[in-house]
Amino acid sequence: MRYNERIREIREDHSITQQKIADLLHIGQRTYADYESGKTRIPVDSLLILAKFYDVSMDYITGASNLRTKYPVK
Repeated sequence: MRYNERIREIREDHSITQQKIADLLHIGQRTYADYESGKTRIPVDSLLILAKFYDVSMDYITGASNLRTKYPVK
């Protein structure tokens, strides 16, 4: 699964709007929609914010793994 599909899937699983996630990332809703559609690449720092917010690993959120593990805590 590609990261843009994964971030959409996770957001929808949590019943959160694109606008709420855009607010979390301090971007416009249209920009976030472009991330989910694959039109624009999401910055790594935004992926980190989302991984922490959803409490999932970077491997999972980027689609490198299908194992839904928790975000590592230091």
